[in-house]
Amino acid sequence: MPNHRAAYGVYLMLAASLFAGACASCKTPDLERRGGPPAPEKVEAIAWIDWSDEAFARARRENRLVLLDLGAVWCHWCHVMDRETYADPGVAALLRARYVAVRVDQDARPDISRRYEEYGWPATIIFGPDGAELVKRRGFLPPREMRALLQAVLDDPTPGPSVTTERPVLPAESPFLSDALRTELRRRYVDGYDREQQGWGTIQKFLDWDCVEYGLERGREGDAEAERMARATVDAQLALVDPVWGGVYQYSHGGVWTNPHFEKIMQMQAENLRIFSLAHSRWGDPRHLAAARTIAGYLDHFLTSPDGAFYVSQDADVVQGEHAAGYFALEDRGRRALGLPRVDTHVYARENGWAIAGLAAFCKATGDAPALAAATRAAKWVLAHRALAGGGFRHDEQDAAGPYLGDTLAMARAFVELYEATADRPWLARAREALGFLDANFKSTAGFVAARVPPGAEGKPWAPRPQVEENVALARLAIRLAHLAGEPLGRALAEHAMRYLAAPEVGESRGYGVAGILLADRELGGDPIELTVVGPKGDDRAKALFAAAIRFPSGYTCVRWQDDREGPLPGLDTPYAAKDRPVAYVCARGACSTPIDDPTKLLLVAEEMVRR
Repeated sequence: MPNHRAAYGVYLMLAASLFAGACASCKTPDLERRGGPPAPEKVEAIAWIDWSDEAFARARRENRLVLLDLGAVWCHWCHVMDRETYADPGVAALLRARYVAVRVDQDARPDISRRYEEYGWPATIIFGPDGAELVKRRGFLPPREMRALLQAVLDDPTPGPSVTTERPVLPAESPFLSDALRTELRRRYVDGYDREQQGWGTIQKFLDWDCVEYGLERGREGDAEAERMARATVDAQLALVDPVWGGVYQYSHGGVWTNPHFEKIMQMQAENLRIFSLAHSRWGDPRHLAAARTIAGYLDHFLTSPDGAFYVSQDADVVQGEHAAGYFALEDRGRRALGLPRVDTHVYARENGWAIAGLAAFCKATGDAPALAAATRAAKWVLAHRALAGGGFRHDEQDAAGPYLGDTLAMARAFVELYEATADRPWLARAREALGFLDANFKSTAGFVAARVPPGAEGKPWAPRPQVEENVALARLAIRLAHLAGEPLGRALAEHAMRYLAAPEVGESRGYGVAGILLADRELGGDPIELTVVGPKGDDRAKALFAAAIRFPSGYTCVRWQDDREGPLPGLDTPYAAKDRPVAYVCARGACSTPIDDPTKLLLVAEEMVRR
């Protein structure tokens, strides 16, 4: 199986039927009955190589096909494939004799991951020597099925039914959804909700953060049913919080919330942290606050490097390939006696951006100073070790390809969240630089592509192309920066991304997973909630007003702190007149409040103005 997300987290947001095919339903019926796989025969190892042009050059020279095993280091069923399928003598012999065997860690190669994420992890793709796709399969393939597949493609190396011609997306003329398409996407959003078990989708259960956030925003405007669905989903997600170490499990299978798969992936941690923080600010439920605290604690104890940057994930299995339900049922001492599931200690800019944004959201909701310190420390580390000229970021210390859209996008969002949490203007400047890098490197005729297209990749099946979640995130970031910083490039980029998202074939292909498109559409079409504090930053009364302003539970805010000693405030055409005391103003729906000097009243006025 995304990621999430890292690309597997992204994958989680696709249709639930695709998600099911990746892991839960791919288990062989007798695997649990026989207590695990038999001891493998001694088999000559498969000589896996990295994804590269040379892999296809070799295939052409030696008249071989290319098999891509696309997986994740944290993925249980990827481990089972290794233990059972790739250890099978027949499978190994066919691969050694007739194939070039390529293995890719999807977290390390966002370009390849984004291209094939709907196939889940593990994904198996077979190519001809010329790079043409012949077969695409999702999920675990047992040995007998894999042997049959490998031989069948050798016997008939023409594209099978899993390979379909993809029509290019024609951008919509307008950056806004048509009324008919908006209505249809809202219908899918509502109809995709599981009213019996809660949450969106009926096969795998996980917190779809866009769906919850859209419900929260609709609820604030008076849609009680949307708010009820969002809150019930957040409540249900509590079942996937690890009660011992904190953090959230990836998902639960079987259509219920009580059968978790145990991998812990950064995007899931970061977005759950953000949503639980928003939920606590909105509804004041102490359970949501406790869940957010456990996630922040998990990041600190398990996924933080000695330098303060963040790691990628923690494995689902303590013994790779063996289901870990019994292990995770233990308390801390019992788990540690058996060992710790492996942590992927790569440090990627994208995953750090996600973590920083999640921690900043937690700080905004709670005032938690250690969380803000951790977010700031990680941001400074990424700036020192992953920055590229022009405001962008590479993925790892050394990248095989790239740069990738996701790294700069995630860090730009992180900078915006840090700016709102601190009112420190250098973070806003960093976000604006990153926006320029996104424009210069990833803009295509239809939206923004997942990676800069390398020489020779044009026209190849795996050539980078637009991806929905990234275009949603870019549109939302860009329009927010347009308001927050008065950044003219922001609206242009948001509109460009939305013309891709507004193409009917994009929304119509996504089942219920359309909330992100709806969020981007509503934000492009309306102004954010603006909360501006006016007063010296050293004044305790001004600090209290700012703490209240950043606590307002919305993903579409514009929070500023006007301290006249710092000069003109970015994004504010006309500064507010200074008063004899610190005050704050709320602007929403084309109107602004009178000066407010009471932090509690500030939030009440903001809620009232949004509902008008």
